Amino acid sequence: MNSARIFVESTLAIIKPDAVDKEIEIEEIILQSGFTIVQKRKMVLSPEQSSEFYATHSGKMFYPSLMAHLCSGPLVAMMLTRQSAIKQWNDLLGPSDTEKAKETHPKSLRAIYGTDKIKNALHGSDCFNTAEREINFMFPNVTIEPFPADQAAEDYLSKFVNPTLLIGLTEMCKQKPAKPTIWLADWLLAHNPNSPAVNEGKVKEPAECTF
Repeated sequence: MNSARIFVESTLAIIKPDAVDKEIEIEEIILQSGFTIVQKRKMVLSPEQSSEFYATHSGKMFYPSLMAHLCSGPLVAMMLTRQSAIKQWNDLLGPSDTEKAKETHPKSLRAIYGTDKIKNALHGSDCFNTAEREINFMFPNVTIEPFPADQAAEDYLSKFVNPTLLIGLTEMCKQKPAKPTIWLADWLLAHNPNSPAVNEGKVKEPAECTF
């Protein structure tokens, strides 16, 4: 029987300046909802960086207010992961209009912490391509790639990991090292067939918050 491929996704979450005082409370809800916070930064964006982040909304009537609010004070950016992270995070957020969220999704985060359409407490990426761009904006050195979970993960391990591990264990049995765990770890580092390439390009990062 063929198993459907299930992937653990990454998405960007932002606690906006109007809700940053509820940071600890919101993070606890995030963790209780099954997300893992992989990366986290508190920072203040410049107007130019805020404009770049919301560039896809350029030309819309609410764009100036949206941009101005994002750089109005410290914010918390987080890279979240879990299965279907993008959809699950947006479901937890609720509608972007706080008033609508309070009417239709009263238990959503924007209904609880938001004030209006602009000061709606939190941000979430709307699709994989947006999540990739936004995470790279906030965390320039992070590589974004969905990775398989459940049966798909087992298939990946069987195909790409177990063969190398078996060779290493066989060699370790031949060598009989005094510290087998350390020996195996060193061997795997030296014989990893999936070592990633490192991009040393320079990136421009948002300013860290000094508050």
